[in-house]
Amino acid sequence: MTSGPVAFGPVNIEPALAALAAALHGEGPAVELSAGPDGQPVVTAVDTPGVEDAAVVVRTSGSTGTPKATVLTLDALAASSMATALALKGEGQWLLALPVQYVAGVQVLVRSLFAGTRPWAMDLSGGFTPEAFTAAALELTDKIRFTSLVPTQLQRLLHAPSAETLAVLRRFNGILLGGAPASPELLAAAREAGIRVVTTYGSAETCGGCVYDGEPLDGVEVKLGEDGRILLGGATIASGYLDSPELTDQAFAEEDGVRWYRTNDLGELDADGRLTVLGRADDVVLTGGLKISAAHVQAELEKLDGVQAAFVAGVPSAEWGQALAAYVAVADTSPEGIETFTARRQETWGPKLGPLAPKTVLAAPELLLLPNGKPDRLGMAVLLDSLHQ
Repeated sequence: MTSGPVAFGPVNIEPALAALAAALHGEGPAVELSAGPDGQPVVTAVDTPGVEDAAVVVRTSGSTGTPKATVLTLDALAASSMATALALKGEGQWLLALPVQYVAGVQVLVRSLFAGTRPWAMDLSGGFTPEAFTAAALELTDKIRFTSLVPTQLQRLLHAPSAETLAVLRRFNGILLGGAPASPELLAAAREAGIRVVTTYGSAETCGGCVYDGEPLDGVEVKLGEDGRILLGGATIASGYLDSPELTDQAFAEEDGVRWYRTNDLGELDADGRLTVLGRADDVVLTGGLKISAAHVQAELEKLDGVQAAFVAGVPSAEWGQALAAYVAVADTSPEGIETFTARRQETWGPKLGPLAPKTVLAAPELLLLPNGKPDRLGMAVLLDSLHQ
């Protein structure tokens, strides 16, 4: 591992890279990265008692509750970087297009340091736009190029893309896509555009994505618990949560020399060990005596005309116990388009969805998002609850 040269531009990542390099060499304390008010990375030294080889602390996204501080060790990050390079068949130059405080963002910098390559940071101060992404991608100089995106970002890039945007997307040897499920339609659109997308599954507790296109990375193990929950094990698993021994014991376990992390997702494994993520274990809505998967309803909504993306949750209901509610991003984002969509929804959804049709719907130009681009599940659930009451 080498610190390598650093990138210069509108986002100064040199201090963050220097602090990460020191932590990874064991020459400095563990660090946590965050974004300052001007969008520049802020480095904070973190005391991690009891974890001598701690290198990075990453806060979980908090999409469903209070964020937890996950402690990642040098060995776990090294294993993740090496396994990623093997899966992608090479080490290249990375474009940072995600906030540095989230695991997918910080991993772009960590992988660059292990590879000794020069990362380039996209300016996110004005939000994520195809124009800003394209401008940043044009700054890359290596022949081998990678980046990490969330589905919302890729969807924006592929919505009426310019020729220049398509050109820079096609030049990436691999675009890691994670943070949330990607719809089949989005993946098909990427393939048709000639873009090399790799779907990833993982979290801060696993040093980010550790299952690529359903296949675990080298050194990663996958199994299912008795309740169908996905368990991820191996060298990339975090040491635990900072100052939270009870939460650590609930989520992590050692078994036969393997460290395991118990996710909150349900999954299936085929005969070849390929993983399919079915959705969150807590997304089942009990409504009128029926058990309905919110993820399934979301997938059905996203097939309908006029729907760009959807989030589905159960809200308390005196009549049904729980009622299905949906936060929907509509294709026509004009005020008139949203009004028309809302007015005609009942007559079009009923025949197509039947009992899966949500009782409460909030139409908007786009889903509520966290700074890392993930859907703000908690925020949307609160809004749907207040609308239903």
